[in-house]
Amino acid sequence: MIDDLRALAIFAKTVELGSFRAAAAKLGLSPSVISHHISRLEQQLGKTLLYRSTRRLSLTDDGKKLFNAAQSMLEAAERGLREITEASDEPSGNLILTLPAMFANSTLMDSIALFALRFSKVRLSIIFSDTAQELIRDGIDLAIRIGGLKDSALKCRRLFDMPRTLVATQAVFDSKPMPKHPEQLRDWDWIGVQMRPYHKVLIHSTGEEVKVDFQPRITVDSLDAVRRLTLAGVGLSTPPTFMIENDLQQGRLIEVLPDWEIESLGVYAVWPGNATRTSLSHRLIEFLTNETQLML
Repeated sequence: MIDDLRALAIFAKTVELGSFRAAAAKLGLSPSVISHHISRLEQQLGKTLLYRSTRRLSLTDDGKKLFNAAQSMLEAAERGLREITEASDEPSGNLILTLPAMFANSTLMDSIALFALRFSKVRLSIIFSDTAQELIRDGIDLAIRIGGLKDSALKCRRLFDMPRTLVATQAVFDSKPMPKHPEQLRDWDWIGVQMRPYHKVLIHSTGEEVKVDFQPRITVDSLDAVRRLTLAGVGLSTPPTFMIENDLQQGRLIEVLPDWEIESLGVYAVWPGNATRTSLSHRLIEFLTNETQLML
């Protein structure tokens, strides 16, 4: 198919310029290569397309029909290339984006909204899912993910760090002795997240780090569910701070060991490795990277 398209393009350019020599000069080929492609095309079709003389070319009836079709093909190709080139100056087209459901109510969505307002010709399709989508298989242009990159066919860039807070309800506190050190939390009831390992790293204001392994009492695949279960008094959890700020202010949740900080999680943009620097994916990544309000 590719060879046929190449031969059609050479045929059309030869007819347009009126000679093998002129077409050869224009296309950077030799006259013999031009002749070879056209002869091969005639043999494949079983039709004579051109009458040749030393000074001029003339089209047969079949040649005229094929020339009209070849011209339409080249015009469509040139139009497509021109639209893509113009799009590199003014972004337009479709962009499919996936990100964890919890970000639906975060400042990250404010930044994406600003991108949509800034580039009105870009059509966004946003998939909220706490299950990691397969970008290449599912035709997704860009993903926002928590944690590092595992697939070598993809590329990633760290966008920001997401603070977390270790919390529980007053009822949970009342059922256990007041903890003074992270080691004392190992036998507490924890709420686990399927996408995350069952351990927490706590960092003291002095710089001391402690890794606390635990076996969750309940495991879920949604951080919104983590918050609801924590509010219900099921156990300890470490949701993103932005999700529970109001709960802390209203006293519905209490920070556990406030002198210890939970290790933040990196939030990354992830995209297929063959995306070009002028793609909509890269434009959105650059936009999000430069947005100061991404600090959740």
